[in-house]
Amino acid sequence: MDFRDIVVEFATPADAPVLSTMTRDWIEAGLDWSYRSARLTRLIGSANHTAVVARDGSRIVGFAIMEFGDERAHLVLLAVRPSHRRRGIGRALGQWLIDSAITAGASSVHVEVRESNPPAQSLYRNLGFEESLRIEGYYQGRENAVRMIRMLRAPTAALPPWAPPPRQRH
Repeated sequence: MDFRDIVVEFATPADAPVLSTMTRDWIEAGLDWSYRSARLTRLIGSANHTAVVARDGSRIVGFAIMEFGDERAHLVLLAVRPSHRRRGIGRALGQWLIDSAITAGASSVHVEVRESNPPAQSLYRNLGFEESLRIEGYYQGRENAVRMIRMLRAPTAALPPWAPPPRQRH
């Protein structure tokens, strides 16, 4: 399998059922399923969110969704199919959204990750995130979370000039 053929692009509403299943199976495993297709369709269409997918041909092999506020961004979801993990796809998705947050003028990006998920914590550390705190029972009272932050700029620093993020091939 040639991973250089994987393309990162915007998600469409038609992608929501696949993203929902990926969320259920790999993000919310062991929890109540809260990111169903209708909810993901709303996030994909929201002006405050950006959703990207990694495609291997026509197959979605990963995705990520980020919420944008005035000063901060929040990485809501990120998943990669087990068959495609450890190939840089999660990093490419995360970096695409971090670059978008920089372009949007955010001063920081925040993410929560399961305490029991060291590989995800390692991915975020490799993307420049640092642990900021731990939250007991964050995931439906069943599991603790590690909250991580990546500072992009000082909140009062000048904003960089705008340029659209490039379409990336991985």
